[in-house]
Amino acid sequence: MPTALVTGSNRGLGLETARQLVARGYDVIVAARDAESGRHAARELGPRASFLALDVADPAASERARGSLPSGLALDALVNNAGASFDGFDAEVATRTLATNYYGAVAVTDAFLSRLAPNANIVQVSSGMGELSHASPALRERLLAPGLTRAALDALLDDFSARVRSGARELGGWPRNAYSVSKIALNAFTRILAPTLTEGRRVNAVCPGWVRTRMGGSSANRSVEQGAQGIVWAATLGPGGPNGGFFRDARPIEW
Repeated sequence: MPTALVTGSNRGLGLETARQLVARGYDVIVAARDAESGRHAARELGPRASFLALDVADPAASERARGSLPSGLALDALVNNAGASFDGFDAEVATRTLATNYYGAVAVTDAFLSRLAPNANIVQVSSGMGELSHASPALRERLLAPGLTRAALDALLDDFSARVRSGARELGGWPRNAYSVSKIALNAFTRILAPTLTEGRRVNAVCPGWVRTRMGGSSANRSVEQGAQGIVWAATLGPGGPNGGFFRDARPIEW
């Protein structure tokens, strides 16, 4: 049976993504920071689900989580869904947001690459807030450069963080919104990672839309069922599917 690991799947969009994957015949690993709610979610999903403790904001947690997987288990899908959004904008908010939404997703991806099956799918759950229209034209050009590296991307983020800490008004072309910065960076990481994958593996970023979750709020125009459908589509792509794209409702959208 195919196996998927979904981070932040103890509630909301992640839980619904896990539920839809189970319905498609996947064994699902519910990865979450909160053990109580994570185990409850796994029980709710039934015998095809299991719980894995994973706080993506903890730099060492991804390696520990990988080591706790059963020997020989290969993942057919890795869904980086765990995300955070905080009120306000200052150095603390920027640090906490990037720790989960960007650095956390990168750490999870790096840790589990060696456990991916051939033709596996990596899904980076992104957002319309990650579209490059939120960045300056000069930064947009740098982020879309074919030769962009992870080191260069991290240097741009380090510069952003330093500017926020110093109270600078100009943030190097980044928007004054930590959530938006984190998703722009996650999309850039997707573009960097895609050409390095081997054995038919793919990585794609997915915008689920504005979803009625604890993060999205009750005014959002989409249900969790609708939001999860595009994520599940990307998680279940077969050989020859797209690699290195940005999608909403299974349709490509502009970076």
